[in-house]
Amino acid sequence: MKSRFAALLVALAAVLLSSCAGWLGPREVELSMAQLQDALDRKFPFSSRFLELINVQVTNPRLTLQPDTNRLVTTMDALIAPPFTDKSWNGSFTLSGRLAIDPAQRAVVLVEPRMENFALSGIDSAYATQINRIGALLAEQLLKNMPLYTFSPDEFRYAGTSFIPSQITTKQNGLVVTFVPAR
Repeated sequence: MKSRFAALLVALAAVLLSSCAGWLGPREVELSMAQLQDALDRKFPFSSRFLELINVQVTNPRLTLQPDTNRLVTTMDALIAPPFTDKSWNGSFTLSGRLAIDPAQRAVVLVEPRMENFALSGIDSAYATQINRIGALLAEQLLKNMPLYTFSPDEFRYAGTSFIPSQITTKQNGLVVTFVPAR
């Protein structure tokens, strides 16, 4: 009789523990603007040669968030130097990307990159169109699926339950990522 009662208690405990995930409900992780800026700063400076013709160096990213469009906007300083001329151009450009969650990378990533503004001082009009095309390629290379913040494995577990990220909310001063219990 005691062994049946013990077996029943063990079975009941197992059922209760397996349903704990439903009891916990969603939880939120806040990422401050400082954390996001720090993560972005670690990815710069960035240097590349585009189309084997133009050297591009990008530095000093400055981050802002657009809560109404769920996009991250960053303005960066740029130095562009074509090897076939002694000239180089300084300026800045602004890129944006939509914020999304990539569970495989355990990260907040930027998708749908877009060039918002590209301004270089002293550029000849003959080169302006080509440089703007390079700007669009630069936006794609710099931002597409770029992990902005990578979660630690511990952030996917809480109170012995596995969680998965389900939603990202953009605020003026940071992001809120909502996690729900894994089922």
